[in-house]
Amino acid sequence: MNPLEWSLPVLSLLFACVAAVIAWFGIKMTHTARDLAHETGIGEALMGALFIGASTSLSGITTSVSAAASGYPELAVSNGLGGIAAQTTFLAIADIAYRRANLEHAAASAENLFMSAFLITLLGIHVLAMAIPEFTWFTIHPATLMLFGVYIFGIQLLAKTHEMPMWLPRKTRDTPKEPAEHKNKGKKHLLRLWLRFIGYSAIVAGSGWALAELAVPLIDKSGLSHGIVGGVFTAVSTSIPELVVAVTAVRMGALNLAVGDIIGGNAFDTLFISVSDIAYTSGSIYSAISSTEVFWLSISLVMTGILLMGLIYRQRHGPGNIGLESVALLLIYVVSVTFLTVDSLTA
Repeated sequence: MNPLEWSLPVLSLLFACVAAVIAWFGIKMTHTARDLAHETGIGEALMGALFIGASTSLSGITTSVSAAASGYPELAVSNGLGGIAAQTTFLAIADIAYRRANLEHAAASAENLFMSAFLITLLGIHVLAMAIPEFTWFTIHPATLMLFGVYIFGIQLLAKTHEMPMWLPRKTRDTPKEPAEHKNKGKKHLLRLWLRFIGYSAIVAGSGWALAELAVPLIDKSGLSHGIVGGVFTAVSTSIPELVVAVTAVRMGALNLAVGDIIGGNAFDTLFISVSDIAYTSGSIYSAISSTEVFWLSISLVMTGILLMGLIYRQRHGPGNIGLESVALLLIYVVSVTFLTVDSLTA
């Protein structure tokens, strides 16, 4: 059956059901990820940045590739960049859920600081690609291949930063303590944990894709542009797993896992455009985007920069017992969505 033919009540009910599935299995995945981080010695920040961040982004990358292959480059690109902005805002929501102190104060770590700077670098490569959009090689922009190489190299540096950090943020009474030594419960126990994590991740990723598929017909008659649809509706829909993981992680005290999940997921999301560029066969995808996608890229850069400053400054308490950077992130995202929506409707 074609979802476009379904009635609004049916679509809404299915959307709510799929969101509930994501919430349930997202919580289970987060608990399993925390156990793996502690028992393998990977650490919460690296576990969140690499494994959870990538697994929760699978639904989004599927949506972008499908859109690019179908000839909707604006939807593909805005889905990735809008997702980065939405997920960064989710950290502010997680900060609200953590009442003890500012989340960026408590979760400051060498890994999270590195990933924030790494994310700005990846986004900067997209800025360069947009500045020279006509340059292609077999319809693929050179930045696409560069992004893959830089991402792999950055992940290797992240692993080294975790294993042998050259400096560490100052510990305070609000800094969570991770186990200094991992527990050794045997290979069978770890195998069960990994299989459980993979199973939960597959369910969350598949449900996230289904959510995005339902979101498109829900807003099909809204009259909004593909840039708005991708940057807001499908981006937020495919990012719900990150929100569930972040809030669940802070509620159980795994703060580095929460921040690592968001920043790591955002870094992985920068590859959405690269993969979409390969799927888009009409030339470089950078040549087919509009000012809306450039706007989302700019907002993502600004929000990531604010987050990085918050992790470095480490304000213990701010307005409403959340960090000043969290307030700024919420305001920027709300104003951005409002501006683009009004601009699209009046165009």
